[in-house]
Amino acid sequence: MPSRTRTEDFRALHHRPDPADPLVIPNVWDAVSARVFADAGHRVLATSSAAVAAVLGHADGGATPADEMFDALARIVRAVDVPVTADIEDGYGLPPAEIVERLLAVGAVGCNLEDTDHASGKLKDAHEHAAWLAGVTAAAGGRLVVNARVDTFLYGASDAEEAIVRGRLYTEAGADVVYPILAPAELLPELAKGVPAPLNALYLPNGPTPAELGRLGAARVTFGGGLHQRAEAALTEIARTLPA
Repeated sequence: MPSRTRTEDFRALHHRPDPADPLVIPNVWDAVSARVFADAGHRVLATSSAAVAAVLGHADGGATPADEMFDALARIVRAVDVPVTADIEDGYGLPPAEIVERLLAVGAVGCNLEDTDHASGKLKDAHEHAAWLAGVTAAAGGRLVVNARVDTFLYGASDAEEAIVRGRLYTEAGADVVYPILAPAELLPELAKGVPAPLNALYLPNGPTPAELGRLGAARVTFGGGLHQRAEAALTEIARTLPA
């Protein structure tokens, strides 16, 4: 179980004195990748549910059994000395108290929770999801940094309005960070102004750099499954050099 001090230190890292220096958190998928990024000097790691699912032989989007995901998370946390926050999708149907208990049991300092219902393939009702998040944050009692993912842009939103509404509701429910995944970079200033919590932005290849995302309003930058995809591409090139 992580110490409360370690979790508080992680929470404090989201409040950056220099906007061009956001908290950059690599997304890892197993013990080896976690050690690589920790040894490179990264102070915090995050798991990628898509990458972990791929390693475990499952499709992304809630297909990984909860036990397998938490077992994988435990191995990652055990492999490194830096804090690890967990991407656990929409919570795998677990009640809030069990989510918190299992995260703390493996030593995670935080989690991503998204507002997509993978059973229906649709966005959850914002108020119902906020009430559920409030249950998670109440059970956590400050022992986890909760990153509330807002999926409106995954479903075709072209402006920031609904993301801001959801971000405010989730912040009121106790979320520490709001993550409007795939938000267009030009909307980050409006989102940062409208949501009363630090913003997590997704880094995309050929998109703004982490420093640029920070200047636009992101307090935290993550990579989703992108780093695993790059590793897979490199491995593919190695495989092509070997005689078949």
